[in-house]
Amino acid sequence: MRTVTVTGSGISHVAPDVAVLRVVAVQRGEGVAQAYEAMSASAASLVEIAVRHTDPSRISSTGVSVFPTHDHEGARSGYEARHSYAIMCDDLAVAGDLLTDLAQKIGDALGVDSVGLEVTDGASAAAEAREAAFSDARERAMSLARMAGLGLGQVESIVETTAQGDSIPRVASKLAMSRDAVGLEPGETAVSCSVTVVWTLN
Repeated sequence: MRTVTVTGSGISHVAPDVAVLRVVAVQRGEGVAQAYEAMSASAASLVEIAVRHTDPSRISSTGVSVFPTHDHEGARSGYEARHSYAIMCDDLAVAGDLLTDLAQKIGDALGVDSVGLEVTDGASAAAEAREAAFSDARERAMSLARMAGLGLGQVESIVETTAQGDSIPRVASKLAMSRDAVGLEPGETAVSCSVTVVWTLN
């Protein structure tokens, strides 16, 4: 039985629609208790502000730490306490407003570790890329069959070798700073897939 084996590739472009803000309430004090107490107050304010912009279930603690700080000569100068959060917003405009609100009300006690943009419907984008990959493979196989003076028969096997869309794709956020707000530009992320298909030749 004569066969032809071809690998096709496909790409689907999709715009991220969810923002994940990784922020931290941070305070310093001469002792552990002072630093922790000040941090707790800032953390409470941070959560209070966040629930005005997103559902409480979208706010999660990711870490709490207290550690000594040192001056330029290496001598201990006090302690720093940190409470880290991951906050998810289903609207990029709301996420920008939240960042602005936190910066204005939390001030120097606020740290922003990262802002990640995600795609909630990654499966749909992966399906589009998969269809494009199979179509590409079929066109390649038909071209090869014609060159050999043969016709393309039935499919014997299909193997999906890569599919980036199996996991939620991410892109780096772009922050457009203005005096009043932070704009999150979604851009696009590419979900890619490749399939290897074996056809019989008639």
